[in-house]
Amino acid sequence: MDLSGNTVLITGGASGIGLALTERFINAGSEVIIAGRREDKLREAKARFPGIHTRVCDVSDERDRLSLFNWVKNHFHDFNILVNNAGIQQRINLLNAANSWSYYNNEIAINLDAPIHLSLLFAPVLLKRKSAAIINISSGLALAPGVWVPVYSATKAALHSFTVSLRLQLEKNGIRVFEVFPPAVNTDLGGVGLHTFGVNVDAFADAVFYGLEKGDLEIGYAGTEKRLQASPEELYQGTKQSWEGFIKNNPEFLDK
Repeated sequence: MDLSGNTVLITGGASGIGLALTERFINAGSEVIIAGRREDKLREAKARFPGIHTRVCDVSDERDRLSLFNWVKNHFHDFNILVNNAGIQQRINLLNAANSWSYYNNEIAINLDAPIHLSLLFAPVLLKRKSAAIINISSGLALAPGVWVPVYSATKAALHSFTVSLRLQLEKNGIRVFEVFPPAVNTDLGGVGLHTFGVNVDAFADAVFYGLEKGDLEIGYAGTEKRLQASPEELYQGTKQSWEGFIKNNPEFLDK
């Protein structure tokens, strides 16, 4: 995949993995548009990378997604790469799900509704573009769920399934569909300080770009690449061991 000379839209591009990918696309010689919910974060990203374009957009809202689509289509006629990156992660004790459904559904809307809807909107536009691609940022938890983040894991598993279907439907139309499977990455996903044990975001983003450059359609890192080759039994046992380790380190979780 040629990483230069593109016009790229990255959702959730103002922080974490999205911002790291923004920096690398810029350094590769591509034009970058980032969308995010928080205007202050978008301003910070713009101050760091003055050449980027920003758009306030809550991807959980269908109207905002449609507005983003129309704005990109009308103002960026060379747009050719969509990066579905925006996501949230919530720890949930399923025996004490005391919040309203809208609280839990918001995670589904951001992590699953948004990438599916944006892919459906932009695919016909991408048919007319050279070197067109859709890059879905999934998760290693799509393959072996994190039991403490059950809705997040379910959304990523569904996104993985959708991405496979999307890839096969679009492969004869010249649109490449990539899926990235991050491990735990040291970002603020799920809350400040929750993923300080994770891999360095810059090292991860470098590995992603290396995989994209090679043309790898599925890109794992720091163990998630092994999950792509694991058997169902291996994935189940890994899930069980991770859950037991989490409860050992967070015994208060089941009391919440």
